[in-house]
Amino acid sequence: MKHKKIVITGGTGYLGQALARWFGKDNHVVLLSRHAVNGHNNNFNKQLVKASDGYNITYWRWDGKHVEKHWAQDIENADIVINLAGKSVNCRYTWSNRAEIINSRTDATRTIGAAIRNAVVPPTLWINAASATIYRHTLDTPNDEANGVISGRKNDNMPYSFAERLRRSCNRWLTGIRYGKKSEKYLSFDKDFSVEVCQQWESAFFAQRSPFTRKIALRMAIVLGQGGLIVPYLNLVKFRLGGHQGNGKQLFSWVHIEDVCRAIEWCYEHQEAEGIYNCVSPHAVTNHYFMATLRKLTGHKIGLPAPAWLLEAGAVLMRTETELILKSRWVKPARFMTEGFQFKYQTVDDALKEIISNTPRKSYHLF
Repeated sequence: MKHKKIVITGGTGYLGQALARWFGKDNHVVLLSRHAVNGHNNNFNKQLVKASDGYNITYWRWDGKHVEKHWAQDIENADIVINLAGKSVNCRYTWSNRAEIINSRTDATRTIGAAIRNAVVPPTLWINAASATIYRHTLDTPNDEANGVISGRKNDNMPYSFAERLRRSCNRWLTGIRYGKKSEKYLSFDKDFSVEVCQQWESAFFAQRSPFTRKIALRMAIVLGQGGLIVPYLNLVKFRLGGHQGNGKQLFSWVHIEDVCRAIEWCYEHQEAEGIYNCVSPHAVTNHYFMATLRKLTGHKIGLPAPAWLLEAGAVLMRTETELILKSRWVKPARFMTEGFQFKYQTVDDALKEIISNTPRKSYHLF
């Protein structure tokens, strides 16, 4: 793909920067971010992609809520708009964080929709990020776009240890006393928050009127590449803590960052493509297999496992949620496979080999 104009919101995040590197040499890439752009990406301790490095890129600051002239002009006649904006879910699901997670996604989506409707020459394609987390926790059968099971019930989505169930029961009891059993906060204990986020995000996207712009929601699994999720996993392996998490049987759906970029190109080139696509490798693996492969490729024989109760205690200290590790995500990219897209990295072994071979050895060797 060459000589296209591509607008990316959430452009200073891990995925936005990877897309900028992939497309930025041969196309004009416009990156929108709610964070100050000072040449450094604090999330991943890496330098941001810069024009001085040979990339044809432009950075704009935006608030994610209002259409502003300084960036709306780039929506005009754009070839692709890619919306990745949203607060990270790597946090505790407090009430304030929940509101920010949902609002940051739905507000940004509606703002992009408004900018597209205001354009004299609207973009050709609008791709909105979505998540494979929308499907239920499953160990027995994969979820695809047509037959995948989506349930907002808490019990269908996340297994908890006895200690965590006890803690949640106590919190629910206290919430009922304080706010009442008919309150939204009390009723939320029966709902899965991550699924709610996914549903509201997709609903906001497909509600936008864009008759001259194709729309595709990419339900992405964990994106593997240099940076992002692989960093904490390499740190676990480095300090001999890279055993399986929980019982290790939960399915780990993933996709290599290069295949995400290639899938976006494919979506643009195939004008019949629209709607929902699962952007995941065809071959999910268990958490046990993933961690064993990572240890093998980095030369570490020892990796202590982490039971669910220990992960839950650690999640409280680290201000995150165990769902990111313990939920079983078994997702199939049925539409991509039947419509002709070929994944370059189909096995996690090949994906991790490529990533580790291009990662400095000091990142995963203790001595």
